[in-house]
Amino acid sequence: MHTGVYHSLDFTAEGKSVDFLSIPFSVDRSPYFQVKVPMVRIKRGTGPRVLLMAGNHGDEYEGELSLMRLIRRLDPDMIKGEITILPLANAPAVMAARRRSPLDNGNLNRAFPGDLAGSPTFRIAYFLERELFPRHDVIFDLHSGGTTMAHLPCALIERQGPPDKFARALDLMRATGLGHGFVAENGATAPTSMAAAARSGAIGLSGEFGGGGTVTPATMAATSRAIDNVLLALGVIDDPVLGTPNVDNTPMQLLALDSHKQSIFATRRGWFEPAVALGTRVERGDVAGWYHDLGRIDAPEETLRFHESGIVIARRLPADSEAGDSLIQVARPIDDRAVMNQAL
Repeated sequence: MHTGVYHSLDFTAEGKSVDFLSIPFSVDRSPYFQVKVPMVRIKRGTGPRVLLMAGNHGDEYEGELSLMRLIRRLDPDMIKGEITILPLANAPAVMAARRRSPLDNGNLNRAFPGDLAGSPTFRIAYFLERELFPRHDVIFDLHSGGTTMAHLPCALIERQGPPDKFARALDLMRATGLGHGFVAENGATAPTSMAAAARSGAIGLSGEFGGGGTVTPATMAATSRAIDNVLLALGVIDDPVLGTPNVDNTPMQLLALDSHKQSIFATRRGWFEPAVALGTRVERGDVAGWYHDLGRIDAPEETLRFHESGIVIARRLPADSEAGDSLIQVARPIDDRAVMNQAL
C-alpha cells in the first residue's frame, strides 16, 4: 500500500481508455497521498505500437500542450495499431512549473532505469523502462529548452541499439520535418529515456521544440507537424490530426553532440550577453558573447570564444549566471555516411 506503482489499464482492450499511474507517497498534507500520472490508451487492431510522452521535464510545454490536444482529437477509428500517451510524465514537476519534481527534486530524464522502492521520480522511471517501454515499438519523448534555455527546434536520437534500429531511428528523425536533427553520444547505460527505450528493445526518438518556459505559434506548429509526421511515417494514421504535415523536401542537417567542449560554461558569477543567434554556423575561435561583472564597474567584459566549430543549437536565457551554467552550445554538422559508419 505504501510502495510501488499501480494502474488498471488493460493493454489488450480495444478503443480509448484513460487511467492514472498511481504512486503512493506520504506528504504533510495527506498521509495516504498518491502521485497521479495520466495515461491514455488508444487501440484498434494490430499495427505499430507507439508511445508519445511529454512532461519528462515539467517546464517544457510544447509537447505537453500538443499531446493534450491529441488526446482530445484522436479516436480509435482514426488509427491502426496502438498509441499510448503520457502528456505529463513527471506530473509533479509539471504542476510545479519546474524542471524537476518538487517531491524529491528528481529529474526524470536522469532517473532511468529507476527504482521501484525509490522516491516518486525513480518509481516512474522504473515503470516506464520495465513495464511500459517494452510494450511499444517506438518511444517519442518531446522536450524543449525549458525555462532557462532557448533551443533550436531539432529532432534528437541517441546512438543506441543495433544498427538496424539505429537506421530506423534516423529515418524517423528525418520524418519529423524539422530542419535539424542531432545524434547524442550518451552510452548504453545512460539514465535518459532514449537509452531506456533502447534497453527495452524499442526505438527511441526525441526532440527539442523551443524553450523559455513558454510556447509560440511557430514552436507549437513545429511540434504538431512532428507528431503528425511521425505517426504518418509509421502508418498509425492516414491523415494529420494536429495540423498540416510538413512537405518541405529540404534535407535535414544532421548534427553531433559528443564533447563537453561544444558548450561554454560559466566559471564564476556573471551576466551573459550572446553574440550570435540560434542556428548560426560558427568557427572555433569566433566570438560567442561577452561575460559581464555587474559588481565591478571598473572591470571590462570578458570576451568568450567558441571552443569548437558547428551550429549554435542552445543558449542560456537568463543573463544572470553562476559557475557551472552552460551559456551557449554548438553541435557539429555530420553527414549520413559518417553517422551510419559509426553505427556499424
